[in-house]
Amino acid sequence: MSDKMHIKLNVNGEDKEFLAEPRELLIYALREKLDITGPHVGCDTSHCGACTVTMNGKSVKSCTVFVAQADGAEITTIEGIGTPDALHVLQESFREHHGLQCGFCTPGMITRATKLLEENPNPSEEDVRFGMAGNICRCTGYQNIVKSILAAASEINAQASSSEAVGQTKVEAAE
Repeated sequence: MSDKMHIKLNVNGEDKEFLAEPRELLIYALREKLDITGPHVGCDTSHCGACTVTMNGKSVKSCTVFVAQADGAEITTIEGIGTPDALHVLQESFREHHGLQCGFCTPGMITRATKLLEENPNPSEEDVRFGMAGNICRCTGYQNIVKSILAAASEINAQASSSEAVGQTKVEAAE
């Protein structure tokens, strides 16, 4: 008799099924069973945030979630945010503004920052620092991480304003 349970997840838009011990942590299921290696194991205590993923629309540290708790969930990891050929605005901004050094924390940082900007599209520096407080970088002084997130927010807002202006022009032209 097996103690394993059948787990179903939707990870980065793809349905995944596998067997796992209910007490297995989500981070290990992602990395070892599904070969999704963007989220990193940094501390196993929920302090560093390197394992941050989005689960059912909320940022979670996957080292604190049992895979049984995640059964049926929608999970987004860094792999679901952008691709090497089509970087997400935050990924591009981290590259452009030197928001990373060794890169170990970067997947968790960008995953959390993506959710932060969904929650608050026009954050202040203080908002960013508070919103990212659960993600630790051991290499930087955070200044470039904050600058990267603020620059991405500005770019996202500029794109949204441009889209709204184009939409308004089309409405005016139709009238």
